[in-house]
Amino acid sequence: MSDLRWERAAPEGAEGPGPWIEIAFGPDDLVYLRETSDPETVVTTTQRKWDAFVLGVQAGEFDHFVEDADQQSP
Repeated sequence: MSDLRWERAAPEGAEGPGPWIEIAFGPDDLVYLRETSDPETVVTTTQRKWDAFVLGVQAGEFDHFVEDADQQSP
C-alpha cells in the first residue's frame, strides 16, 4: 500500500495534524480509508460502495447523526 496516493479530507484552510480522514484509490477498483492519528489501520471498500456512500451523504441520508450529536452537546 506504500504506492497509494493519500488525499486528506479536511476543511479548507485547516492546519495541524487533525485527526483527519484520508482516502486513496487503488488498483482493482478498491478504495482505502484511514485516520491520520492511526495510519496503520486501513479500511478497504469497493469503488461501487464508496460511490453509494458519497451519494447518500450528498442526499442528506446521514444528517440525523449530526443532528443527534448537536442535541447531546452542552
